[in-house]
Amino acid sequence: MSDLDLLTQSLARNVKRWRTERGFTLDALAARAGVSRGMLIQIEQARTNPSIGTVVKIGDALGVSITTLLDYEQGPKVRVVPADQAVRLWHTDAGSYNRLLAGAEAPGPLEIWDWRLAPGESSPSDPHPAGTVELLHVLEGELTLTVDGAEHRVPAGASATFEADVPHTYGNQGPEPMRMVMAVSVPPVR
Repeated sequence: MSDLDLLTQSLARNVKRWRTERGFTLDALAARAGVSRGMLIQIEQARTNPSIGTVVKIGDALGVSITTLLDYEQGPKVRVVPADQAVRLWHTDAGSYNRLLAGAEAPGPLEIWDWRLAPGESSPSDPHPAGTVELLHVLEGELTLTVDGAEHRVPAGASATFEADVPHTYGNQGPEPMRMVMAVSVPPVR
């Protein structure tokens, strides 16, 4: 089974599990996540490979991390994620990417990401649930972080934190690649 097939099967099983555990019907989850009922059916039947945006919306609606939705192991209290098992969820031909390094439920979703943006590239993000906080640290280059329309420059060696319940975009307007690590904390579903 390929990595993509494994992730598709894990996503199918975990979306159904968490939807059932939360007591959501397909219609209720579709409304909360802003995705169609048909898309949820395809996901739960492992018949589609949804975009990262769709997976994020479903995770936010369920109150679980992307890591939890993609997890194919029910493991011990300590989980080591080998470098070759970090999940690349987005990439461009120019070399930009993000990788989900690890995640946990603590008590809501908590994720750590590795990002690279090639010069001139950007990645927009829809608002996350109220109370979501992102923390990031720029390793190389300069990040242009736009939060709710306001642009912020974050150079190498600097860190930033922001409330991510508004539209935001990670961008690289500089001449060299930008690299950062980012943590995302989402509050638990009430």
